[in-house]
Amino acid sequence: MATFLLRVELPDRPGALGAVASRIGAVRGDLLAVEVVEHRDGKAVDEFVVELADGEHLSLLLSEVAEVDGVALQDVRPVSGRRHDRRLEAYTTALTILKERTPHGVLEALASRVCAELDATWSAVLDVEGVSVIASQGRPPATQWLAASLTEARAAGVGSDTDTGLRPIGPEGGDVGFVDLVAWDLVLAAGRPGWRFGTRERVHLVALAQLADARWADMTDRDPGVTHPGRAS
Repeated sequence: MATFLLRVELPDRPGALGAVASRIGAVRGDLLAVEVVEHRDGKAVDEFVVELADGEHLSLLLSEVAEVDGVALQDVRPVSGRRHDRRLEAYTTALTILKERTPHGVLEALASRVCAELDATWSAVLDVEGVSVIASQGRPPATQWLAASLTEARAAGVGSDTDTGLRPIGPEGGDVGFVDLVAWDLVLAAGRPGWRFGTRERVHLVALAQLADARWADMTDRDPGVTHPGRAS
């Protein structure tokens, strides 16, 4: 058996999703999950997790999907092991972060869970003032590159709300996402080279940042003398 994730753009109209699902069934593919990534300009972007008898059937599957009127394949990637349940992953992330007892542990857990939940290749927590990476997962780009990219994203005019952190930093459409960790005075970054973050995924990144912010607030309430990881000697 072989499992693949297909990211597909399709018309945002009744029947379009069913038409794609029908084509998957036509090649005896097992549709394991569907997730809506974003809606915009009369189009929807959906992700389909499909299990095939073997990898050799992939080209046939892609040909079938491409025949659906108005459909465009954005990306296809193999999925190793069982595709995670998004709802279960959210609980796992919350529990993982809540169990951490040190600030650095919280940030390391955050970086790890960002990659797990968003299928990111890498993630990093940046101390912009000190131009350093405090926690990371995978192999993030050089710190100076991250700092420069963050500056460009802020200059693009789409920034986070300084009071609530409700919006990600920078314009949509890129394969690198930034969001302020408001309570920590740090920045969370994540990257998926060649695979852009959709609107819902950018909001997802914000939610993960807010979870870490809530944990820091709880830690400082319990111990006002707790040391901030960016200021630890």
